[in-house]
Amino acid sequence: MADGLDLSALESWIREFARLVADRRDELTELDSAIGDADHGANMDRGMSAVVTALEATPPTDPAALLKQVGMTLVSKVGGASGPLYGTLFLRMAGVAGDGTLDAETWARALRAGLDGVVARGKAEPGDKTMVDALGPACDALDAAVAEGASLGEALRRSAAAAAQGRDGTVPMLARKGRASYLGERSVGHQDPGATSATLLVDAAVTALAPAGG
Repeated sequence: MADGLDLSALESWIREFARLVADRRDELTELDSAIGDADHGANMDRGMSAVVTALEATPPTDPAALLKQVGMTLVSKVGGASGPLYGTLFLRMAGVAGDGTLDAETWARALRAGLDGVVARGKAEPGDKTMVDALGPACDALDAAVAEGASLGEALRRSAAAAAQGRDGTVPMLARKGRASYLGERSVGHQDPGATSATLLVDAAVTALAPAGG
């Protein structure tokens, strides 16, 4: 990660996340229809579409401004729990990102800060069948890769693989937070929609931020 992540790279990440959410909107809604309000896909797609529109209308000037703008837009445009949770994630990342280029360590700290914000806002812990179950492993894998001196691409790919494993691990879990928790044992056997969209966020980082061959 010699050159780090600049404003342009981070904007590419956000746009890729928006694209993935749009592509997987129906899947997210289907997952949410089983254990939630059947609106996660629609809410996230509406929110990320609003984010892209805001970026084009008022281009941010640095990474922190970009992440803050994304967070504020999601808080104001996305209904249900997704808006406050994802909004908090990006706002906490903004607090770490600063106004320059992010190196590997800063990126890892920023994502960890985002996770901590989600945990604080949603009062969720690992094993509660939420987006934390994907984001937590993603942050752990990223931290470990950075500590080992792995390349940016390798660190991001490990993070994405851990997120996917965490997402898949929500299927047998009993939901303890959110609307799904009302279902009790009936929540078992279903993949969590929040963990699924959180995995898309990490997948988008691989596509947009990992250098070719790095």
